[in-house]
Amino acid sequence: MKLKLYFLATLFALSCTAKTGLQAQVETANETDFNKLSESFLKRIRDDKDTQEIQDILANTTIEELDNALDTNDKRLAFWLNIYNGYIQVILQKNPELYDDRGSFFKLEQIKIAGEMVSFAKIEHGIIRKSQWEYGLGYIRKWFPGKFERKLRVNKPVYNVHFALNCGAKDCPPVAIYEWERLPEQLKIGTKKLLENTSEFNSETNVVKVTSLFSWFRGDFGGKGGIKKILKENEIIPSTKGVDIEYTNYDWTLYLDNFIEL
Repeated sequence: MKLKLYFLATLFALSCTAKTGLQAQVETANETDFNKLSESFLKRIRDDKDTQEIQDILANTTIEELDNALDTNDKRLAFWLNIYNGYIQVILQKNPELYDDRGSFFKLEQIKIAGEMVSFAKIEHGIIRKSQWEYGLGYIRKWFPGKFERKLRVNKPVYNVHFALNCGAKDCPPVAIYEWERLPEQLKIGTKKLLENTSEFNSETNVVKVTSLFSWFRGDFGGKGGIKKILKENEIIPSTKGVDIEYTNYDWTLYLDNFIEL
């Protein structure tokens, strides 16, 4: 009898110890803090630690639970940026050959969130960009998004996400761990850093060379006028008047583990 009681006490102690680990870090009043979970996801990837427990939590939650937890626009943006960037690392570190056919890779439903298999394309264009048609240059919305997308997409998309999403390529923005409380500040800093690293202004010809991201999603930036305004605000060009824009070729070479502190 004493041995049995000791065994049960040991099991209870072990279960309590386990609870003080990852679950204790991301649970508040028995509710999962999905923003903290997404941050832990990237931290574990950065530190070369196993992420299966986090993936299981993400897979087995419900749409309703996730919708209720992500109750502000910044919470949604930060969560989905971390999830997108994290799964890029997880999947391509394990199967880098998938990147040989990028078109299929981004459309493949290979990420399980809230019981649904979703693609990187759905997360980027459906959720983070609020149901934009992938090929619409930022000017055309999807007509009939599904329930998952409608319930979990952001309320207000922001252009800075294009300088925060890491798709695994060498010219992609580096991976930051986004905290919803600091998200606007982090996006602002990240945008300026990326534009400084990828832009080149020639004062003699009044031509600025910029990342192709501006071309692919021009509507998200407010068209050519909006692009110039962003470049001026980030001190890439001195004035928006008379400036011509050229878009540089994008380097799609696979480049993982590119983390940055913001």
